[in-house]
Amino acid sequence: MKEIFQIFLAIFLAELGDKTQLATIAFASKYGWWKAFIGAILGLALVNLIGALIGEKIKDSLPLDIVHKAAGVLFIAFGVLMLLGKL
Repeated sequence: MKEIFQIFLAIFLAELGDKTQLATIAFASKYGWWKAFIGAILGLALVNLIGALIGEKIKDSLPLDIVHKAAGVLFIAFGVLMLLGKL
């Protein structure tokens, strides 16, 4: 149960104020909060399911420290691309 709370907190903080939340605000202003909420939940659930399935598949073929380093490099790369206006 502790792990689920840690994952919840990490995802909650990562998503707070990001483009997904801003898009949800825009959809809610057009379609209402309930439709925007359901659509956002389903979209986030599907994308996170894909990530979880990929993580499950690579766990036996890649060491965890390499996965963490690769994720860090991707986060930095996306951040730089966003700063440069490429994303």
